[in-house]
Amino acid sequence: MKKLLASALLCSSFVSPPVFATAPPIEQQKQVAGYYQYQSGDVQITALLDGTNFMSPTLFKDIPQKQVHEILKKYYADQDKGVQTSVNAFLVNTGKSLVLVDSGAASCFGAHLGSVLSNLKASGYKPEQVDTILLTHLHPDHVCGISKDGKANFPNATVYVSQDEANYWLNPKQAEKIPQEKRAGYLSTVEKIKAALAPYQAKQRFKTFKLGDDIQGFKVINTAGHTPGHFSYELKTNAETVVFIGDIVHSHTVQFDRPETSIEYDIDPKQAVQTRLKQFADFAKHGQTIAAPHLPFPGMGHIYSADGKSYQWIPVHFKD
Repeated sequence: MKKLLASALLCSSFVSPPVFATAPPIEQQKQVAGYYQYQSGDVQITALLDGTNFMSPTLFKDIPQKQVHEILKKYYADQDKGVQTSVNAFLVNTGKSLVLVDSGAASCFGAHLGSVLSNLKASGYKPEQVDTILLTHLHPDHVCGISKDGKANFPNATVYVSQDEANYWLNPKQAEKIPQEKRAGYLSTVEKIKAALAPYQAKQRFKTFKLGDDIQGFKVINTAGHTPGHFSYELKTNAETVVFIGDIVHSHTVQFDRPETSIEYDIDPKQAVQTRLKQFADFAKHGQTIAAPHLPFPGMGHIYSADGKSYQWIPVHFKD
């Protein structure tokens, strides 16, 4: 009996080990909703991500491409797809008013953008609560987000843009002044702008302003160059001054190291550079908090300069 048992134990030592099923891979999760809430005294500013886009390094003008890539490499921003840029909008709760500064691109540039509305809802606000929309200018990545399929995304809001900007894009005679080689692109942009504004115009909720006006506590600042009627907005809270700068800058890398560099999107490159140099110097001197639609999300921070020639973007620190 003992011999049989020993024999059985010996045989069992050569039996193949049991095979266990391979565990399924742990699924990766999607990015969280793109909003960031910044408290400025008694005012809450919610940065809203519309999405990210990629720019070709060749869009930067008046600078050798070799130098562009050296700057991008320094910032770890040199990417095969191009230079990533955010598209941001900003929702400002003053306590008395809910103001949206710019609105994102909606579907005007494809499915990779268009998240402002969903991120606004995720942040705890409702589109119907927005009573004022301030547009820095009328490029589609700033205006298209106000409407969808002929309906206003913010049914109770009044839309504001500068009179100069409205004249440039909405005056039918302007097309005749556009160079022939750029006219098709201009007219295509105009169609997108008109479609976005139409629901608000139909309800007399589209208004223009001029330099010196004040809208819901926001002071308008002429920052023309990127477009003829480009304006920025300054808001003084009981804690600081916040400036919503629009498109006076598109890159936290090249255009901070070399602020005299324009970009292909600028309608008047010379004036755009002059505006950026003037505003950057002012922001670096006085320390205003900046909210920018094309700097890395949440696009809020400060501008610093050690020498008055080149600048650094200092993002806000996370606060809970």
